[in-house]
Amino acid sequence: MENPTAQKLINKIQLDLFKNGFNAEILITDLKKLREYALEEQNPVLVKAIRLTYEHIENNNGFFIAIPDDEPIEGFDGTSTNVTEETTNIESLEYLISLFSDLKNKNNIADLREYNKSFMAY
Repeated sequence: MENPTAQKLINKIQLDLFKNGFNAEILITDLKKLREYALEEQNPVLVKAIRLTYEHIENNNGFFIAIPDDEPIEGFDGTSTNVTEETTNIESLEYLISLFSDLKNKNNIADLREYNKSFMAY
């Protein structure tokens, strides 16, 4: 994202995750605010990724989507077999949030699309 205020919010989210761990209520509030900035930048992949992220957290009270593989596996449905419903996948959430910062990188956009597919399949 290019908006300096949005970048600060991304940094705040990352710092909160690092210092305080997973807090669904704060995270959802921050992601909804971040989505408003994404709407201004008119990037539909990003807007959808942010919305699906906070909806996933709201519905599941956790984050259970794995980091996308570098190479898509044929027949892979997007759900993770190594993340249980009892464990929030903080590493994957941190990676997803880091993708929001640099949307000029084609690989980041591709990973956001993979996350979006995983959210839809979950």
